[in-house]
Amino acid sequence: MKPLLQNLAEMTAHRDHLMLEVSVLSTLVQQGRDVRVRALEIFAHRGRTWVRPRSWTEGCARVVSSPLEACEDPSAVLLTSMPELHQCIGQEGKSTERSAPGAHILWLPVWLGERAHACLEISQPRRFSRHQRDVITGVFLVYQNYQSLLDYSERDALTGLLNRKTFDEQFARQSFKRATTEAASNWLAVIDIDHFKRVNDRFGHLYGDEVLILVANQLRSQFRTQDRIFRFGGEEFVVLLRSATLEQARSALERLRQGIAAHPFPQIGHITVSIGFAAAHGGAPVEILGRADQALYYAKENGRDRVCFHGDLVDSGALGRKIEHDEVELF
Repeated sequence: MKPLLQNLAEMTAHRDHLMLEVSVLSTLVQQGRDVRVRALEIFAHRGRTWVRPRSWTEGCARVVSSPLEACEDPSAVLLTSMPELHQCIGQEGKSTERSAPGAHILWLPVWLGERAHACLEISQPRRFSRHQRDVITGVFLVYQNYQSLLDYSERDALTGLLNRKTFDEQFARQSFKRATTEAASNWLAVIDIDHFKRVNDRFGHLYGDEVLILVANQLRSQFRTQDRIFRFGGEEFVVLLRSATLEQARSALERLRQGIAAHPFPQIGHITVSIGFAAAHGGAPVEILGRADQALYYAKENGRDRVCFHGDLVDSGALGRKIEHDEVELF
C-alpha cells in the first residue's frame, strides 16, 4: 500500500493536466504484471465523435494540431465502433468494460462538466479481480477529482472560459515565439466589446454579465476544439488560434465579429466587438500580446466593429514596426 500512497502523493503534486495524466497512467500500470493502460482523446469533428490514443514521448503528450489531422491518423476511430464505450458515454456512465477470451478491457471516461473529453483504458489478459477494480477505481476517482480542481482553478467564474492566469502559464511554456516557415501557424487575437460601459450604465451589471456569458458562448461556437479561449477580465477576451493560415485566422475572426453583430441580446439589442490579432511567434509573449493589443486599439480608434491584423497595419505604415516594452499596454 505504501508505493500506492507515494504514487498518489506524486500524482497530486502536478499542476498540469497532461503531466497529471502521465502520472495516473504510471500508477495504474503498476496494478498488475500484465496490465496495460492508455489515455484516449475524445473529440468531435463534422458532427461525429472520434477516439484516438494519446501518444507519449518522454512523458509528454504529442498534441494533434487539429481534429482533421486526428481523423486522418489511422489510430483515430469513430466512437460508434466501440459500442460499450459509446453507450457508456451516451448514458453519462462512470465505467464500462468488455470481456473476451484473453482480453479484458475496462474504460473509465474522464468527465469535465457534462462532456467526456478523454477516457482511461486499462486492459489485461484475465478478468480484473475485485481488489484490482477497487484500487483502479479509487485511483481514478482521486485523479478525476484533482482534474476537476485544476480545471476549476483555470476557469473564469462567470463565463467558464480559461482565465488570465492560465493564459500566462500556457503562453509562457508554448513555443509560439519560434518563427515558422510553414503556411499554417499560430495567431493571437484580442477581442473587446464596444461601448460595454454603456451597457452596464444603462441596463445594470446583471445584464452586462449576461452579455459577457452570451459572447463567451459565441466564442465557443465559432472556434475549434484545439483553439484556446480566455477571458482577461472586464469585456476583454483573448483567443489562441492553432495551426491555421493567415486567411483561415482572418476568416474565423471575421465570422465571430459578424456573428456577434447579428445576435439579438435580450433587452440590450445588438452589440459589436473590435478585434486585433497578430502572429503568435517572432518575439517574447509580451511583444506578441502587445502587437495584437496595438491592432485592437487601431480598430477601436478607426470605427470599431472591425478586425485588424497587426502585419497589415505595419505593411501599410499605419503602425510602426517596433513596439517598445515600456509602451506595451496590457490588460
